[in-house]
Amino acid sequence: MDKNTNSSEPQGLTSQQVLEILQNGSIEAEHGMMRWSSNYTFLLSINHDERSVMAVYKPQKGERPLWDFPDGMLCKRELASFITSEVLDWQIVPPTVLRQGPHGLGSMQFFVEHDPELNYFEFDEEKMTQMRHMCAFDILVNNADRKGGHCLVDGQGHVWGIDHGITFNSSPKLRTVIWEFAGEPIDDILLTDIERLCTQVDNQKGTYRQALDQLITEREIHAFQHRIQSLLKSRKFPQPGPGGPNYPWPPV
Repeated sequence: MDKNTNSSEPQGLTSQQVLEILQNGSIEAEHGMMRWSSNYTFLLSINHDERSVMAVYKPQKGERPLWDFPDGMLCKRELASFITSEVLDWQIVPPTVLRQGPHGLGSMQFFVEHDPELNYFEFDEEKMTQMRHMCAFDILVNNADRKGGHCLVDGQGHVWGIDHGITFNSSPKLRTVIWEFAGEPIDDILLTDIERLCTQVDNQKGTYRQALDQLITEREIHAFQHRIQSLLKSRKFPQPGPGGPNYPWPPV
């Protein structure tokens, strides 16, 4: 399988331009809270140099405490997931930054315009090809909440993944609806990307590793390295674990 060729640049802007707007732009308007979210989540308009984007803002102080994740770190995991997607060059996570907003420090992520009725369970064969990347990504970042509704299709047909606040736990937490590829070999081109990720994580003086050190714990980084190495060794998508639960609830 070729590398993900259905890549998409948001609104005709490059990813770097979107990141600049998200990081340095002024907040023009707050459009209210996104009511279906588990944590406080707001939709904003951000403008910079006469360019505007919509962004999903998740303030740190609006995070619901979880027994198995450190308090106040979910927004940092959103950014950790984005920079990991960038190192892999898979364009899974929309452009994301960590910055101050109307309710304090939080993650700001480019809002992907999409059909809310179209989710993972409605995908055709072409979309499922893209899902191999997302499946491998979720294994690597230990995603505990890959619901079908967290897979968004933009206007160019590219599939984006959102809601990565509960990732990178040091304990096995993988809960996902994407089990179609269990036991199948991972394509060589994906393995090459994962090998590059392995090198970047191991390089303690590198930009990626130094950023990761600020976003997740040392123990979580070691567990991340172990997951990478395990996937490279097996070269297969894993089966659901015997301990469960292996699926998120609700699934959409």
